[in-house]
Amino acid sequence: MSLDFKGRVAIVTGAGGGLGREHALLLAARGAKVVVNDLGGARDGSGHSLSAAESVVAEIRAAGGEAIANGASVTDWEAVQAMVQQAMDTWGRVDILVNNAGILRDKTFAKMDLTDFRLVLDVHLMGAVHCSKAVWPHMMEQKYGRILMTTSSTGLYGNFGQTNYGAAKLALVGFMQSLALEGAKYDIRVNSLAPTAATRMTEGLMPQAVLDALSPKAVAPAMLLLVSQDAPTRTILCAGAGHVESANITLTQGDWIGLDSDAPERLAAQLDKVRDRAGEMVPPNGSAQGTHEVTHVTAKLA
Repeated sequence: MSLDFKGRVAIVTGAGGGLGREHALLLAARGAKVVVNDLGGARDGSGHSLSAAESVVAEIRAAGGEAIANGASVTDWEAVQAMVQQAMDTWGRVDILVNNAGILRDKTFAKMDLTDFRLVLDVHLMGAVHCSKAVWPHMMEQKYGRILMTTSSTGLYGNFGQTNYGAAKLALVGFMQSLALEGAKYDIRVNSLAPTAATRMTEGLMPQAVLDALSPKAVAPAMLLLVSQDAPTRTILCAGAGHVESANITLTQGDWIGLDSDAPERLAAQLDKVRDRAGEMVPPNGSAQGTHEVTHVTAKLA
């Protein structure tokens, strides 16, 4: 099976370098017309330049593809709307959105200024919200859309000194879960990708030998699948160094502790059983938790 994107229009944010550049290049190589968005700022989000986006556009055009540059900040709702309108005016549709733009402002929570916490949330989470909101009506109207969130192992599993980044990245998974349910009847599929790659964002965070082994190019195939015509939905893939895994938020079978006054002590005594992962499941939606609990209680009291 060949993943073909001829006739598709994609917007890739943060596409001036690193992962975003590889995403844009691969989509274009497979036939997609690409809006290469990049604010052109530093790793902490400061500064602005269109040169990075224009450089990637030049690469795509030199290879025979179609692309346009855009320098909107994903934190600017009006600029994001204008970016989507630019794509509509140029090509008449938007089929794919890759939410890749991000910044880092790492410090331990004790030393972190709340301004840095809010800014990281604003870029990663609200940036994805702005872009998704702007493309949503077009995708609904054409009854087709593919949206990708860039999550992280920090959000899924935690990392020291990255409370702001982790909070934003796991929030994107929650955003994905509900957005995918709302988009299902319009064939809008929403997924998440947790990459491991050597980019400007990871400089200084890993030994150089490890960074050398982790090419952003090795992550792009997972992106391509998750925005393809036959993509799954509500799927979290983790990818790095050419290896791909799947992450899931699961629910254990749990145990009944009752409503008596000693229920807290019973929970303490039964916590290992509550946490036992044998028979765990991936709920189809949030209401499945309540259904699971009521079913167990009904069986217990029958």
